[in-house]
Amino acid sequence: MPQSLPTNPTHFDSEIDTGLDVETDVTVAPGASTGTAGTGPEILLELVDDEGVTTGTAEKHWAHQQPGRLHRAFSVFLFDRQGRLLLQRRALGKYHSPGVWSNTCCGHPYPDEPPFVAAARRTAEELGIAPALLCEAGTVRYDLPDEATGLIEREWNHLFVGLVTAPVEPNPDEVDDYAFVTAQELRELRAERPFSVWFETVFEAALPGIREIAGRDW
Repeated sequence: MPQSLPTNPTHFDSEIDTGLDVETDVTVAPGASTGTAGTGPEILLELVDDEGVTTGTAEKHWAHQQPGRLHRAFSVFLFDRQGRLLLQRRALGKYHSPGVWSNTCCGHPYPDEPPFVAAARRTAEELGIAPALLCEAGTVRYDLPDEATGLIEREWNHLFVGLVTAPVEPNPDEVDDYAFVTAQELRELRAERPFSVWFETVFEAALPGIREIAGRDW
């Protein structure tokens, strides 16, 4: 069963491009990424320049070592019919930000994989669900060091918001726990428990799209 959740957010400057383009009939593409350190084949990320244009590829863990390499990523915020946000607590075996709470799903597209497809794929891999609705909600670029791990997030992040109607079936290798929370419950949890280093930035950037989906209370 889902439990109640967690941060001590830090505020960062960011460049935000906001737009809301609705997509439906999500198709989940096959993928083999586990998101855990030391397992599976080498995973490549798509490197980008400061305009979000692809410039090449890099191995995932190397790209997150200081000083970091700017790469493409995505963040998903899914809500239930009551307007509650689905949060996850990252599995303890994750190489980056283990055991902390974060938004519904985050990850990296494979090289040449559309971010929308990657977002649907990883949501299924981590939480066992396909969004009933998934909308683009802009992009945000940031450089966020993680003092707990010594890693850095230098990302051009594609934001997605949407709805979930199916039961959540989390993959224990990816997700330690999950919860649906109201806006007030999220504020309380963020004051009490740690969240991922990127949560504050992507949440604030996605807020216009979140309010289109979940209402002005957010």
